[in-house]
Amino acid sequence: AGRPMPRLFGKNYTRQQLLNLVGDMSQVAGIRRAELVEGNERGADLVEVFNASGLCFSLLPGRALDIASAHYKGMSLCFRSKTGDVGPAFYEPEGYGWMRGSYLGLLTTCGLTFVGHPEVDPQEEEEELPLHGRLSYIPAKNVLAEGGWEGEDYVVRVRGKIREHIVFGPCLEMTREISTTLGESCIRIRDRVENLGADPTPLMVVYHTNPGFPLLDAGTRLVLHSRRTTEWLDDREVVPDDYTLVSAPRKKAHDDVYIHRPLADRRGNVHVGLINDRLELGLYWKFPRRELPILNQWQHFHRGTYVTGIEPGNCSVLGRAWNRKHKSLQYIQPGEVREFHLEIGVLDGAREIRAFEREVKRGVRSSSTTGS
Repeated sequence: AGRPMPRLFGKNYTRQQLLNLVGDMSQVAGIRRAELVEGNERGADLVEVFNASGLCFSLLPGRALDIASAHYKGMSLCFRSKTGDVGPAFYEPEGYGWMRGSYLGLLTTCGLTFVGHPEVDPQEEEEELPLHGRLSYIPAKNVLAEGGWEGEDYVVRVRGKIREHIVFGPCLEMTREISTTLGESCIRIRDRVENLGADPTPLMVVYHTNPGFPLLDAGTRLVLHSRRTTEWLDDREVVPDDYTLVSAPRKKAHDDVYIHRPLADRRGNVHVGLINDRLELGLYWKFPRRELPILNQWQHFHRGTYVTGIEPGNCSVLGRAWNRKHKSLQYIQPGEVREFHLEIGVLDGAREIRAFEREVKRGVRSSSTTGS
């Protein structure tokens, strides 16, 4: 009969049972590619992913295959800015121009050679580096979007290559794969970065994920176990009470940024949760601490731009000088390959939320006894 799949509509189905029930798998999971033509969205293009688990999300091939929007059972999981899904031709790299095309969405990837506010690095390019790097405005090539059976699992996958290059300088290529499995409420991201250039180059990668309303609301709380946390302006240490609770939208715009050095479980994975107890809805992030040793957290609880950033990275979002000073600036050698893995998933209902919190607490506690 085969191994049961993840639950769907309250039942477990084998592959054959499901095939007996549907004409085409697009009834329960699928992927569609389309072209965006409206105004400055032209060139961003679209890949829409549907999963009968309740999870739906949209990728933009023209914008590094980032995740522009995501919904779970009709509820947005992310903030969406008024810019819309701006195409790559409208990128303004000068200064803070990155923001003119930043929809934020569930995922905007920052990098590959720079993350942070505009800055000049006298040890490298000796020119102003644009806000959060260029990656999110580079179109992917060799894009493949398909669904297919892998044993008893029906998996939807999107792949593509994004190359950041300047003729007499760095050449980094990211091979990205984003997938989801029928019946599961999670998205798996696997990125492989290779240095195709002749010289070592800084490698800065941050996954700028942006939860928004209705998940983000007054009283929403962050679940995170951190070895040490500092705030961005004075580098002073802070305690969980400073950053774990979300407030209602405020009249005056204000940014808080926290740099966490998260604890990992026995397997080396970091678990982070953002939980709305009233809705009994949460998001979780899971990633190897060896690959992404820093969790950046951004709070911008302002009317109309009510957003938070949960941003795992191999560096902080505070630029080259800060990361160099704190020994968190990484380089990638010619021919070297680095991989990054990130899973983002939904916690649906009080039982799943409680189980997640128990597992995180137990995993971190047991790993700390083994010297995590």
